[in-house]
Amino acid sequence: MITRRQTLQLLGTAAATALIMTSFPALAQNVAPQDLAVPGPLGDVALGPADAKVTIIEYASLTCSHCAAFHKESWPELKKRYVDTGKVRFILREFPLDPLATAGFMLARCDGEGKYYPITDLLFDQQRNWAFTEKPLDALRSMMRQAGFSQEKFDACLKDQKLYDAVNAVKNRGMDQFKVDSTPTFFINGQRHPGNLSIDELEKIIKPLLGE
Repeated sequence: MITRRQTLQLLGTAAATALIMTSFPALAQNVAPQDLAVPGPLGDVALGPADAKVTIIEYASLTCSHCAAFHKESWPELKKRYVDTGKVRFILREFPLDPLATAGFMLARCDGEGKYYPITDLLFDQQRNWAFTEKPLDALRSMMRQAGFSQEKFDACLKDQKLYDAVNAVKNRGMDQFKVDSTPTFFINGQRHPGNLSIDELEKIIKPLLGE
């Protein structure tokens, strides 16, 4: 079982780990879409229709500043133009770079699929206010009160070993099978695209796949 003390001991390395991991060069490697389509132990939370011509799978960490930038700058337009119109199916998968990001994903998963994107959106949007503070776990606890988490629910979620193992299983499969080594990393119909992609960069990739 991961203890709160262990979590606190490790949280101090979160920012440094994120900087190191996001500086690694990514391998130019594509993946078979049918392999990518296999969900992890918690299942995928998908936005957009299952029969969309384009599927985007993002591997991200909640403490990654590049991921937060993508979700602030590019994601709203991507969702508006392509996901909400049924052209693209989008899936966010867990790739926590540190124990704090793991805790955030556990909390996002703790309350069912309906809360997954509202919570991850909140944590990306408010990243500076919890991930890079002197007491990140306290800040995260305060942030989660906004999402309706009591103290008891917050603590119980972070003590859930099966949930902890499942989140890390998604990350480990991303590393081992798909060679994800930086965040964010996008797979668009199996094509590997690392880094914070702008909406213009995304459209250059998506439009040909849609036949536009």
